[in-house]
Amino acid sequence: MTGVEQHTIGRRRWLVLGLGHAAQTASCAFLYGIPFLVPAMSEAENLTLGEAGAVVAAPSIGLLLTLIAWGAAADRYGERLIMALGLGLSGALLLVAALGTHSLAVLFALFVAAGACTASVNAASGRVVMGWFGAHERGMAMGIRQTAQPLGVGVAALALPPLAEHFGFRVAVVFPAAFALVVALLVALLVTDPPRPPKDPSGPAPASPYRTPTLWRLHGASALLVIPQFTVSAFAPIYLVAIHGWSPLAAGWFLAVVQGLGALGRLATGYWSDRVASRLRPMRVLAVASAAVMLLVALGDVSWPWLVVLAIVLAGVITVSDNGLGFTASAELAGLAWAGRAMGAQNTAQNVAAVLTPPLLGLVIGESNYALAFGLVALFPVAAIWLTPVRAEPC
Repeated sequence: MTGVEQHTIGRRRWLVLGLGHAAQTASCAFLYGIPFLVPAMSEAENLTLGEAGAVVAAPSIGLLLTLIAWGAAADRYGERLIMALGLGLSGALLLVAALGTHSLAVLFALFVAAGACTASVNAASGRVVMGWFGAHERGMAMGIRQTAQPLGVGVAALALPPLAEHFGFRVAVVFPAAFALVVALLVALLVTDPPRPPKDPSGPAPASPYRTPTLWRLHGASALLVIPQFTVSAFAPIYLVAIHGWSPLAAGWFLAVVQGLGALGRLATGYWSDRVASRLRPMRVLAVASAAVMLLVALGDVSWPWLVVLAIVLAGVITVSDNGLGFTASAELAGLAWAGRAMGAQNTAQNVAAVLTPPLLGLVIGESNYALAFGLVALFPVAAIWLTPVRAEPC
């Protein structure tokens, strides 16, 4: 390969990474942006809090139902088609939701369908990064991709509330719809699927990596490590306001900064995994750190206010930093033929844990048993230390 060809490939893969990141950002702006519209939606549609909560949950329901199926489609048909198709359909469904007058049931169904379509981005954007970046730099590249989630939340937080306030709930929904459609078009025009070895049609199909316990253990460990992450994201705002007397605005800005630090943490751990040529050894170290920091949050709740604030900052960074490692390891351990399905299964396990954490932990907290709840949450990363299949990773 000539130097010019290497330079062209180098530029192309960074373009593909940028567009994969944009696709994931557009997806997250919708998935995690709907809660910002609850006040305007409740007023405009005359919804109770329970009905509004159902609409907020709708995209996640669709996501959970289709992650593995979209991963299998990416394995078979390629990343560009699946990303563009799913994101474009999601944007179109959101436009239908925004531009019509619908009953609650129809709005719920449209959001479920849009969530199901945007799930295509999760596995396909990760798979395209895996294909274009070698093992020595894949961790950093996947870490960049993982910053799309906090960026998408930030974009939604900045754009949706003012749009809803000035123009109404349905006009605000046009923003994530247009975002998805524009990025889908760019993906269709500019993304190139990574080169793949030719398939032998007469040869046997690649064996399933799920015949051994390695991937099952990895998905389980990653799901356990999501529990501290969503404990912090779900309960830190109300904890700072109700227990420490912060204003909602102060708590929001504080946690936005913490989320930005968490994005940097994902980049740092991706770079770290490239340097040590391992995803699972750093993941196990972070499981130890996650257990320790949740115990520190519990200790801070019963001791000094400054300690719990410091502990929440540390927890907000540490508990999100393993996400890219587990995602990358799932693809690498599964192999190219099964990478999409493995990343879909990884996301499914994590999202199930994320959905269950707030309501179940809320039962433990009750009126104000935060220290007990934070202490109990520390047990989950302890279990993940044992479950992470470090020995299965190639040396």
